[in-house]
Amino acid sequence: MAKVPAQREIKQERAARTRVEILEAAITLFARRGFLATTMADLSRAIRMTPGALYWHFPTKEDLLLAAIEELHQRCLRAFEGPLREARAQSARAQLQVFTERIHEFLRAHREYGIFFAMLAAEAADSNDRVADAIREKLSLYAKVLEGLIRYGQKTGELREDLDAMHASHSLFGGFLGVLVHHNLFRATMDYDPLVTALQSLVTAGAWRTPSGG
Repeated sequence: MAKVPAQREIKQERAARTRVEILEAAITLFARRGFLATTMADLSRAIRMTPGALYWHFPTKEDLLLAAIEELHQRCLRAFEGPLREARAQSARAQLQVFTERIHEFLRAHREYGIFFAMLAAEAADSNDRVADAIREKLSLYAKVLEGLIRYGQKTGELREDLDAMHASHSLFGGFLGVLVHHNLFRATMDYDPLVTALQSLVTAGAWRTPSGG
């Protein structure tokens, strides 16, 4: 009888690892091919699993996609929580710089994550309300962090008061995803880092108040 819990724990650990492997493959495949063009058969082949086994973990493609969105969201939270917490005592300019630099580094290291969100946002908006709502919820949370930093900068006088914090935050975050998708098309002739640097320069030039207050 003592072996039963241990065996159950081993099975649970194996199932958890399998689930992570499925989600990892799904994120990569959805980023490359999109939600509509990717089938469960494609996914089962990618992870070398029978379709029946895949359906045991995720009854539908939508279930798998929603789980992949949540998994990726948790990875994003883990990547940003520490740097943002450490930067809290700094100026709005420093906090915004930490945030944008972290986005830059994160998407450089995990470009498929950004493309995943961008692809799904484009496809799901007119094809799947549940997926669109899930993507919208996550992206809105990230934009909300930026909005808070912008409002803080306006309160301290570092940022222009006439800047619409909500729309500016969505534009900036959307800009990072857009640059990533754009670079994916031009990657043979263009580097990613200069594109992001140019975007950050445009934001700095247009958003921060000058020493004279202009």
